Amino acid sequence: MFKRKVYQYLKTWKVESAGTSAVMIEGARRVGKSTVAEEFARSEYDDYILIDFSIAEKAIKDNFDNIANIDTFFRNLFILTGKTLTKRKCVIIFDEVQFFPKARQSIKQLVKDGRFDFIETGSLISIKKNVKDILLPSEEECIRMYPMDFEEFLWAIGNNAIIDNIRDAFEKRRPLGDAIHRKILKEFRVYMAVGGMPQAVAAYAEGQSYMQIDRVKRGILRLYINDLKKHDTEYSDRAETVFKSIPEQLMNHNSVFRLSVVDENARTRNCRNAIDFLNESMIVNNCVNVTKPEATLEMYADRTKFKMYMGDTGLLITQILNNGGDIDKMYRSLIIDDLGINQGMIFENMVAQMLRANGHELYFHEFEYSSVDNKSSKKYEVDFLTVKGKLLSPIEVKSSGYKSHKSFDYFKEKYQIKMNDRYIVYTKDLIFEDGVLYIPVYMTIFL
Repeated sequence: MFKRKVYQYLKTWKVESAGTSAVMIEGARRVGKSTVAEEFARSEYDDYILIDFSIAEKAIKDNFDNIANIDTFFRNLFILTGKTLTKRKCVIIFDEVQFFPKARQSIKQLVKDGRFDFIETGSLISIKKNVKDILLPSEEECIRMYPMDFEEFLWAIGNNAIIDNIRDAFEKRRPLGDAIHRKILKEFRVYMAVGGMPQAVAAYAEGQSYMQIDRVKRGILRLYINDLKKHDTEYSDRAETVFKSIPEQLMNHNSVFRLSVVDENARTRNCRNAIDFLNESMIVNNCVNVTKPEATLEMYADRTKFKMYMGDTGLLITQILNNGGDIDKMYRSLIIDDLGINQGMIFENMVAQMLRANGHELYFHEFEYSSVDNKSSKKYEVDFLTVKGKLLSPIEVKSSGYKSHKSFDYFKEKYQIKMNDRYIVYTKDLIFEDGVLYIPVYMTIFL
């Protein structure tokens, strides 16, 4: 069991809710939802019952027909599971609840009854098929769980000192110094290559080779592909093809999603369901164009123009490198920045992943501008827009140490709006210069 930040959120829910709501842990498959739910139940309650609806026996499921008679429901549940729980001191976990929507609907009555706490976990829970015939309970709070972030990765490998130094430097806007920066950047490149899926992190922490770690990640990708194939068969969609196109999409100059990469005859309306399904499943992170850079970003979201990033950068790297060759050598070359590929898309994907894990919705902005020196209009882009203190904070990502920020300058000149910090995320140490805060990529965790 790795230390995960969602555990603290669960502790807060338990205290503040005091039995008046259930909690749903949402997330893609294999991000660790079931593990953290059971560890929380084991450590924070006297006892618990776990029902995994992906394998639950028919009698367990049939018992939910008794939900109107709550005493009968619990009496049968205790007989079927061989456990008896103490009121207000125990919790029941509905694991993989998307496989049995009736259990999710029963949360209303179970919470009202008040005997126990309830934790649900679910993957792909927004599929229309799973919720179209049920009334979603208002007594359900949701926590989104993502792959392990850089701090959780450092905890997993026993490095607990680095993150406090990074946080202090970020908050005080001071450089760490070349030696420390290089050491942290190397650790971050390892994290970027391994990714944040707990199985892959465990393999790395146990000292397995990069080939073995890559095999773990390929297994996770196969699970995702199998899920997408089932979806496509049922809905005549192209989610699998869209998903497999992500590396090629990100290699484009501005990485805006192009349907022609999926199929030269593809149309938005034919792929919309597949795109929405992928985003809802949390195995990808969609970044939406905004037509006007205002603090109320969602009001100006143009969802016909978007970028699609992998939910876990480690899985993206496995997609990119999965063409044969010496996997161990390629991983080591990637970590020392000697692989000979454009790493811009990898860094941009990593920044998107970190922003999303921090609770940010993802937005970017394209604009045209004619400079004084060049009267012809050119197209520019701000990679990400976030809101900080009710003001915009634009973010530009560079996979090198270059400090150029022409798009930032033109963005400021064109719109003449009040902005909070402007960030350039790059590979050098922190500096503040010309009104721009340059931060090493690993500091994105604090944005």
